[in-house]
Amino acid sequence: MATDMAQHFTFRRLFRATLPSIGMMLFKSLYVMTDGLFVSNWAGSTALAAVNFVWPVPMFLATVGFMLGTGGSAIVARTRGEGDDLLAQERFTFLVIANIVLTIALAIIGLVVLRPLMVAFHAEGEMLELAVTYGAILLVGLPFDSCQLLFQNFFATAGKPGMGFANTAAAGITNIVLDAVFVGAMDMGVTGAAIATIAGEALATIIPLVYFSRRNTSSLRFVKPKIDLPVLAEACFNGSSEFVSNVSSSLVSMAFNVQLLAWLGDAGVAAYSIILYFGFAFNSIFIGYSIGCAPLMGFNFGAGNTREMRSLFRRSLVVIGVTGLIMFAATQLLAEPLSMLFVRDERELIDLTVHAFTLYSTAFLVMGFNIYGSSLFTSLSNGIVSAFISFMRTIVFEIGCVYLLPLIFGADGIWYAMLVAELASFVLTAGFALRLEPRYGYWTGERR
Repeated sequence: MATDMAQHFTFRRLFRATLPSIGMMLFKSLYVMTDGLFVSNWAGSTALAAVNFVWPVPMFLATVGFMLGTGGSAIVARTRGEGDDLLAQERFTFLVIANIVLTIALAIIGLVVLRPLMVAFHAEGEMLELAVTYGAILLVGLPFDSCQLLFQNFFATAGKPGMGFANTAAAGITNIVLDAVFVGAMDMGVTGAAIATIAGEALATIIPLVYFSRRNTSSLRFVKPKIDLPVLAEACFNGSSEFVSNVSSSLVSMAFNVQLLAWLGDAGVAAYSIILYFGFAFNSIFIGYSIGCAPLMGFNFGAGNTREMRSLFRRSLVVIGVTGLIMFAATQLLAEPLSMLFVRDERELIDLTVHAFTLYSTAFLVMGFNIYGSSLFTSLSNGIVSAFISFMRTIVFEIGCVYLLPLIFGADGIWYAMLVAELASFVLTAGFALRLEPRYGYWTGERR
């Protein structure tokens, strides 16, 4: 049964509506984490560093799917809220086709520039070759990766978040099983890990393509599309914040890798790889919640129901605040056992990872508010503010802190960079939320 977006969402209903999207994002993070687990335990720390070093490149390019998914789902949800279901389906179909065409072109470009880019970032020797091998295979599967990101958003908009979760779970399990076969049993190293990843992504693309091509019980299905360039432009613009956020995450990862290679060598990159896996998993909880909540806010915005918008906003602040506290406490208590999942015999690397993890994890206390704030303005079709928050949070604050703080605090400044950047972003996000509240009424329930 599809989710009724017109109902009142208590905490219980809100959890039921957003939990599948959270699960989807967690399984997506599991792809990367599983690769890291098998690579680190069967191929060694150099291979682990190589996987993390190149991974931001395909992630950067696949962001097109997330942009069209978040920006497009807000348009489709709003269109449904306005009562035009056929137009919503036409726009949905067109955006899926546009995503496939765009990502095929980006994959070709990525394959051409991959090796020169790795050399420019000072990768060399065995690490360079492993990074190029892993990255090239992921780029071949880029359209699958991007479509998976796209459908993660549209399953929620279609009122089928549970099916979206099942789809991503099936893909994640496929990836895990194939990692065990290719990396563990067949000793294929980074090549096997990359093949396992794109196999899972391909499954997560084929299932929704078949589902939405047939008559179904959701609010969306494929119909004869109409080329609608203004809608494509609006989706890109409206989803530009998520595009900027994900592209910037790639650039931030690259900046971390370059700085850590300079300050701490391969060990620093390997330690960051481990932290990033868990950081990505925790981050995906905030992103998944925002994905699941955005169509609800967008629907009620289109329907003019400011009372429900107020309820969703206030409950979301509570959920995010409590979740951030739990994440911080968990990482402080479990830093060493989590690190030892990836590294068992290198005591120096374990100690470095634990030390870095306890510093880095302080950012979880405020990170969720910034992610939700950006998503909130996307759901309200205010792409300018949403994109500006994402741009400042990542490109300006995070990258700036990664390069500035080590000059003051040494290598520890790299690990504190995320906290300082998130605090600065929180001030910016809160300022926009207060300034624009009268326009939307998500706190008072009244528009002025």
